[in-house]
Parts: sequence; structure tokens; C-alpha cells
Amino acid sequence: MIEDRLKTELAAIAADGLTRRRRVLAAPCGPHAVVDGRPMLAFTSNDYLGLAAHPEIAEAMAEGARRWGAGSGASHLVSGHLAPHQELEERLAAFTGFPRTLTFSTGYLANLAVVPTLAGRGSAVFADKLNHASLIDAVQLAKAQGAESHRYPHNDLATLERQLAASEAAEKIIVTDAVFSMDGDLTPLPELFELAERFDAWLVVDDAHGFGVLGRHGRGALDHCGIPAHPRILLMGTLGKAAGVSGAFVAGSDIAIEYLIQRARTYIFTTAAPPAVACALLKSLDIIAAGDDRRAHLTALIRQLQDGLAGLPWQLLPSPTAIQPLVVGGNEDALRLSQALAERGLWVPAIRPPTVPKGTARLRISLSAAHREADVDQLIGALRELA
Repeated sequence: MIEDRLKTELAAIAADGLTRRRRVLAAPCGPHAVVDGRPMLAFTSNDYLGLAAHPEIAEAMAEGARRWGAGSGASHLVSGHLAPHQELEERLAAFTGFPRTLTFSTGYLANLAVVPTLAGRGSAVFADKLNHASLIDAVQLAKAQGAESHRYPHNDLATLERQLAASEAAEKIIVTDAVFSMDGDLTPLPELFELAERFDAWLVVDDAHGFGVLGRHGRGALDHCGIPAHPRILLMGTLGKAAGVSGAFVAGSDIAIEYLIQRARTYIFTTAAPPAVACALLKSLDIIAAGDDRRAHLTALIRQLQDGLAGLPWQLLPSPTAIQPLVVGGNEDALRLSQALAERGLWVPAIRPPTVPKGTARLRISLSAAHREADVDQLIGALRELA
């Protein structure tokens, strides 16, 4: 039977300590969760500014549903592009400094739209080895269409430069995360942009974990690095992390965005997100823009955690962001440490291959502006006790 193979593979996943399990939350997203019926202090979500349960955003979504209904009814190009969608795209363009943006239901759909739409036969794609799975899949789709595919070691710009110089492709596309989701480090965007300029390449930047947190007023990693909007840059930003709601956007030149509207399959053939989501995001953008105090508090929590975990037997990777990875090593060791914290009422997920390289299983400590200093102290105390 077909299911026999599935059973065998599931058994192998379990034997390697890689089984994933969903947990049921009975409370809104936030530090103080109820997980499988049990109160827990959570360091798990990507709600970096603590906006997922913000009452003003929730009310904006409710009012949006009352006015615009529960669904959009069609794809954007048929009849699903409502006034809140248009307003959101215009606001995102003004906020990021790009001429135009295009919204998507998820970041995964946004990333699957950009690279395969731009790249084809005669193109070459150059991707960081630690890029998010959605970017990896996007490159694979481009490769299936005849594009060359090159991967360079994480943030190894010398190798990337050699690859670019050796390629005879008519069009080149550099693809990278801005903040890497499992290491928390930043890619050297100014140097990448210089390479893009020198080799006449597109630069596609996934700023899922930087938008709302980095840069002036939370404008993101490009602003953080002092890089203005440019026609060769396409910026993807996620709206379900620091923005606290759902969806994503791609920002770029007028021509690039129009081309995506006409050719990107994950845009053309997807029902538009409910307009109420756009209404909530408009309120979220207001709060992000005025959220310097939230970002300052988050920065203080990051320093507090790093100081508190210094000297432990596990390696805390040097991340300046809300993603603080504590590398444990083996899969079972990471699971045991996560479970020991859970027994103390602390929820910190163990991340294992293939999400991270083999032998680098870790606890992914995710901080939020909704955390308090006392919350971080509790986590530090538990980890020091377990060490």
C-alpha cells in the first residue's frame, strides 16, 4: 500500500528526533500563553513589537469586517481588489520609499512570485545558502524554467563575487534574507548592493524579520543600512511578524511591480486577502511608525538576555535582533532542554534539521516588545539553573 511508505518515513523521522508537533493555544498571541491547557511564558512567536493582540488593531479589523465584509470574493485582478487593499499598497510604498508595492496573502506566496517571474532561460540566480525555505523553493522554480542556480556559503561575498564574475548569464539575480530567521544575523546589504551595481544584477531582499523592527521608524533593513529605494532592488516584507497581522508585500519600481501584476502566478491565481486584514494593517503601520519606544524596549531586552546568558555551556549566536539562537548541538539534547524549560513553565521551541544544519539543533529564543524585564530574568534564571 502507498501508506506503508509513509509509515516507514514517519518512523524514520521519529527515530531521528525530528517529529514536529502542533500545540493548541487557548489565549491570544503574546508572552503569557495557555498551551495545551497549561499557562506558559512564551518565547516563541515572531510578534516582535507585541502588536498581534493590540486592541486598536483588533478593532480596526472588526470595523473593516463590518464595513467591507468577511472576504474579498476573488483574485485582485478579477474583482477582489477593494479600496483598503489599494490604500494599504500606497501606504506601504510611502513607508518604504519605493514607488509602488504589491500585497500578497503570505510571505511564501510573495517570494514564490518574485524570482520565478523574473528569472528564466538565460538568467542566473545567486542565493545565500541559509535563505528561507520559500526563497529556496523560488529558486528551484526558476531553475525548472531554465535559469542557472548558484548557492554561496552564508554571507560569503568573496565566493559570490567569483560566481557573478564567472557567470555569462544575460541577467543576474542576487537573492538573500535580510535577517536570517534561525541565526538572527544580518546580511551585509551595502556590500551586496555594491556587487549588484557592479554586475548589473537584481537584488531581491526578504526583510521578513527586519520590517517594523530595524531602520528609522521601523522601515526595515534597507533603511537600517542606509540604502535608499533603487530600481534594481525588490524588497519583500512580511506583515504577520512585527506588523502583527497577516500577509506580505513586495516593493519595487513601477515597472517591476507592474510586471509582477501581469506575470506572477501566485498573485494572479490567488484570492485576495480579506479587506478587513488590510484595514488592520493600516492601523498597524500607524503604530509601527510611532513605535520607537517599543523598539528601544526590545533592544534593551536583547542586551539583557545576552548579558544574562554569557558563560553558559551552549553557544548564543551573535545576533543583534529579536531572534536569539542558543545552539545546543544534538536533536535529542535540544529537545530535552526545551522540555526542561517547559516543565518550569517556559515555552522555547527546539529547532532541528532540516530547518538548521545537522549538529546545530538549537533553542530559538524569540523576544518581543511585549515581554517584560522580569520575563527575561525568569528565562535566564531557568537556563542558568539547567546549565
